[in-house]
Amino acid sequence: MFSKKTPEAESFPVQKPDEEWRAQLSPAAFKVLREHGTERAGTSPLNAEKRAGTFHCAGCAKPLFDAGTKFESGTGWPSFFAPLPDSVATTTDRSFFMTRVEVHCADCGGHLGHVFPDGPPPTGQRYCMNGVSLAFTPAKQP
Repeated sequence: MFSKKTPEAESFPVQKPDEEWRAQLSPAAFKVLREHGTERAGTSPLNAEKRAGTFHCAGCAKPLFDAGTKFESGTGWPSFFAPLPDSVATTTDRSFFMTRVEVHCADCGGHLGHVFPDGPPPTGQRYCMNGVSLAFTPAKQP
């Protein structure tokens, strides 16, 4: 399922063989979501998204972040101070000679990005997400 196996890789409710993921996702989304890649900073149109709405997993459509938790971090990636309840899972990432907290979709295990303890109030967290791992649905207008 993943090129980089995690201990929890087999415990996600949504599982598909790589062939199905490749058919469903763009090559860039497959690289990030299924192979734990990282998109180049500043390349995602979602970094500039300011409308009310919900950010979903690009792999399985699980709602992950409310747009009200998005903030401008200056990093070049969409950043949020809190995920929706029960939307993400985390694992320890020890790649590149450092230790970070990797963030995955709780339903399909797709790699979303990392969380850092340098975000704004009220949580102090910065969920730094790859835009290609997300899809945005604007809120319905009354």
